[in-house]
Amino acid sequence: MSRSGADLALLLLGGFRSLVDNATDELAQRGYQDVRPVHDFAMRAIAAGADDATRLGRHLSVSKQAAAKTIAVLHERGYVTRDTDPLDGRRKRLQVTALGFEVLHQGEEIFDELRDRWERRIGSAELERLEKHLATLVGASPIRFDTPGWMTRDLGEPS
Repeated sequence: MSRSGADLALLLLGGFRSLVDNATDELAQRGYQDVRPVHDFAMRAIAAGADDATRLGRHLSVSKQAAAKTIAVLHERGYVTRDTDPLDGRRKRLQVTALGFEVLHQGEEIFDELRDRWERRIGSAELERLEKHLATLVGASPIRFDTPGWMTRDLGEPS
């Protein structure tokens, strides 16, 4: 039976959603009930140098205001700090805390465990083949969050 292109897109999205939902549930069971996928993306971006709301918004392709809200949540929960920039006292620089890095590390472990579950279900060779095919189809960098409008497919048209 041949599936449609839309079916393929939904299967891929379903696989992503399954992994993310299971990881979020497992993080909650490990004591991190307040972590959402966007928090992981944001903390990784901050650790990579997106150290203010403008840069974080650009990296996540969201508005500065949306980035500021995410920062406020992460700060409140102890996952990031806001320190005064030594070169510009008006600017606050973001840094991921030890707790934030612990959450990232736990998430990585969980995704490895989820991959192992998939491997047990379909076999090592099949999972490796699937990963190889996906890498061929989507390229070396499957997701770039810093491409403007990637989530919303903003074409620059006024709303």
